[in-house]
Amino acid sequence: MGIVTGTGDEGLTGLWSGERVRKDDPRVEAYGTVDELDSLLGEARHLLRRPDCVAMVEAVQRDLYRVAGQLATRTGAFPRPVIGEDADRLGRAVARYEGELGLKGFVVPGATSQSARLDVARTVCRRAERRIVTLARDADVSPDILKYMNRLSDLLFVLARAEEALEGRITYVNP
Repeated sequence: MGIVTGTGDEGLTGLWSGERVRKDDPRVEAYGTVDELDSLLGEARHLLRRPDCVAMVEAVQRDLYRVAGQLATRTGAFPRPVIGEDADRLGRAVARYEGELGLKGFVVPGATSQSARLDVARTVCRRAERRIVTLARDADVSPDILKYMNRLSDLLFVLARAEEALEGRITYVNP
């Protein structure tokens, strides 16, 4: 199959489950924003200096393919759905980083180029979460996806701070 199919020239796209929907369908908005987040994380990964942060971002990128696949499935089951344990794994990582960092208050985002990229990704993650909540008003969306996306934005926050801590550059709003 080639990249150019011409099947989307009239504003329709195909879901993973086979149905054709408008490109501005809330489902497409949701998984499209997840795709945007995945791309931003790919960019951020090339700047990260901590190997543990690189490994976390790579694992998240693999999970996001599953999230997008689930969101692109209107009928039937997606073969490898994101489940509660995936969100719990992120929650445990957040707790580890919080323990390491000892954060003391509100932080000014973007003290380093690495953390700035992660902070942009975090805000896109929040937008993706909002798009998924919108979709969930009228469609069946796994609560595990919502939990995962909520934990992911927390993870991206602490990863950004971990990158800043490496350079001693966490900047607090009220020092």
